[in-house]
Amino acid sequence: MVVTGLSNREFLEQYALPGRIGLSGGITLIDKAICRAERHLDMEEKWGSWSHVFLFQGQRFDGHHWVIESDLQIHRKHIQFGVQENRVSKYYDEKLYTTLAVLDFSLTEKQVAGVLCEALELAANRARYSLRELFGTLIALKRPELRSQSNVLSRESSMYCSAFVQYLFRKAGLDLAPGVDAKNTTPEDIARTGIPHVKYVLERPVPISKVYKLKTVAVAKRIKERMAEIRNPKSERTPKS
Repeated sequence: MVVTGLSNREFLEQYALPGRIGLSGGITLIDKAICRAERHLDMEEKWGSWSHVFLFQGQRFDGHHWVIESDLQIHRKHIQFGVQENRVSKYYDEKLYTTLAVLDFSLTEKQVAGVLCEALELAANRARYSLRELFGTLIALKRPELRSQSNVLSRESSMYCSAFVQYLFRKAGLDLAPGVDAKNTTPEDIARTGIPHVKYVLERPVPISKVYKLKTVAVAKRIKERMAEIRNPKSERTPKS
């Protein structure tokens, strides 16, 4: 289901509910690198749309919606590196998070409780974000026969974002990417899952760059001049005797 006319904040306030999965795409180099690597999942090698995935935890007493995710965040004098809880408001920045989606698998209350409890357990045990395993997944994307096998750079007590979400849902009895090892799962795999669900995608017009606009104007002007030349050809000069 495509949703238009909403800001990131309005979209998340409307569709973020406990146990649902969030997807995001962004503009950073790592976002672009992940989307580019996901082209190996597409027959036409189109880049993926999603570079990060997270779990909605729900609204707390502070009135804010919260998410649980495995992520790398760098703040002033503070680094969060692994499974962590954050306010969903971090995704309100439309310049940083240019695309968003929410997946609703209609989990039962028991399943939601199980997924969230397992996620909180990993957060409490400080499971780390694994750049090493992320590189292992990139290797597997280039060599599909490795996708079903253990991540070649796997390590204990660590997982990146989509591996984290895949692990949680497999524990709940839902395999989002059958035949793919949890630690080789990408955000695009989760976005393309075959498990019945409702997918809400926030779609907004893609801004046209100033350079593109200038080039378009220049080309249009040249075409107009050329058409005028064709309609009104200059008279040929009479050769001098």
